[in-house]
Amino acid sequence: MAEISISNKDWPRIKIKLQRKYNHLTDEVLQYSEGQEDQLISKVSELVHRDRAYVVFTLKKALVNIDNNRL
Repeated sequence: MAEISISNKDWPRIKIKLQRKYNHLTDEVLQYSEGQEDQLISKVSELVHRDRAYVVFTLKKALVNIDNNRL
């Protein structure tokens, strides 16, 4: 079970933040459906060459500040 829960409603905002931070991430590689957080974390971790804990931290930070453009 993932350490984080991301709704389909929040995902577009989070995806934009990730793409701003890591400009090589495309819409195609960031496909996500609610309930697939583990797969998302693993994929992002591999693509940005960071460990799972860092990716979870980054996604949680994006969720907390969902209305802010910063990540």
